[in-house]
Amino acid sequence: MKELKDYVRTIPDYPHEGIMFRDVTSVIQDPDGLKLAIDSMLNCVKDLEFDKVVGPESRGFVFGMPIAYLLNKGFCMVRKKGKLPYKTIEASYELEYGSATVEMHIDAIKPGEKVVIIDDLIATGGTLEAIIEMVEKLGGEVVKIVTLMELCGIPHKEKLSKYNMESVISYEGK
Repeated sequence: MKELKDYVRTIPDYPHEGIMFRDVTSVIQDPDGLKLAIDSMLNCVKDLEFDKVVGPESRGFVFGMPIAYLLNKGFCMVRKKGKLPYKTIEASYELEYGSATVEMHIDAIKPGEKVVIIDDLIATGGTLEAIIEMVEKLGGEVVKIVTLMELCGIPHKEKLSKYNMESVISYEGK
């Protein structure tokens, strides 16, 4: 039986020279890879008490929705600025070349709710920091962050060290 890492396609020098891009599309297009990914991430939270899954656009939707469904939890979408129809809260973060802003509905998280954040990859941690900021501003508590993949060569751990984080697959370097 293949391991989850076997489904991840690595593309050298994308989007820039020296970057080893870990492509999640090769995982989700294969039925066995998709099942293994969802099951592996589900195992990270199945015994945890929480109220809602939060997932950022778009791959956080891919992995977060089935986990929310299987555990009978609500799902909160985090989207790029301007994509949600109701009143929103927003947070900005720095990218390699610029910045980005994400939003969630102001009623997506109720005070006191415990949330799990699900995403495909953690690299710099900027998106996760923005999500945490919004969740906490709305009165929620982040009880765990789960990603399918983690890039260990990028210093995100210090920024997020007070949070319970788990990744299914870890890669060294960029």
